[in-house]
Amino acid sequence: MQPKETTLVIMAAGMGSRYGGLKQLEAIGTNGEVFMDYAIHDAVHAGFTKAVIIIKKENEEDFKRIIGNRIENKINTTYVFQQLPSHRRKPYGTAEAILCCKDAVKTPFAVINADDFYGQEAYVKMQEHLSTSKDSAMVAYYLKNTLSDSGTVARGICTVDSKGYLQEVDEQLAIPKDNDYPDDTVVSMNFFGLHPEIFPLLEEGFEEFKKTADINKDEYLLPREIDKRIKEGKIKMKVLSSADLWHGITNPEDKDIVISAIRKIEATGRYANI
Repeated sequence: MQPKETTLVIMAAGMGSRYGGLKQLEAIGTNGEVFMDYAIHDAVHAGFTKAVIIIKKENEEDFKRIIGNRIENKINTTYVFQQLPSHRRKPYGTAEAILCCKDAVKTPFAVINADDFYGQEAYVKMQEHLSTSKDSAMVAYYLKNTLSDSGTVARGICTVDSKGYLQEVDEQLAIPKDNDYPDDTVVSMNFFGLHPEIFPLLEEGFEEFKKTADINKDEYLLPREIDKRIKEGKIKMKVLSSADLWHGITNPEDKDIVISAIRKIEATGRYANI
């Protein structure tokens, strides 16, 4: 079977409040590469054909100056904007971010964070799944491999059934390195594979959210919306596992740890042509 056209959606409109800046644009590679350089490299290698990057309008110039030209030379690239409402200090959240790209995404698509390093295998497995299945998917990582030495992290704790499908996501917003979860606890790192049919569900959910939530501070989060739709039987989500390690920056102290890890990966030659 010929691989389908697939899109990589990169969520890059976050405020970086715990970090204190735009960690999406932090240089972590030997030649000043940022997280998205590695994501685009791995996605193109896996067969993704388009990138849609969700940013805030006021950051457009910085994104294009720091990384835009490099990305646009490797993959068909579109920018969409997640606006900051006047009554809020941060955007509505990740599920609303995905709604912002509904007019730009017409194919099966993967969703990632702009400030995470997921590893090459994750993109390969997701591309293969989206090319052959109508089900949604999620790349899973072990919680113990995703914690920060310098502070708490937000993670979606997952329950998986005997056939490898996601049953539930319990979003925990402040998990410390020292916690009571078993070592084999599976978590979501916001690496999802979805189909355009998700957009009407998210639109419906967003209208419900605005009626029932505190719209000044509550967030409309993608893992929570996926969990809801799974329980309603409206989507099925296959859980894909990756042996690659996840790396990311949550707190300022994480940066040196990530740079050291990236240097070791670069030494293998995997990103020689990035």
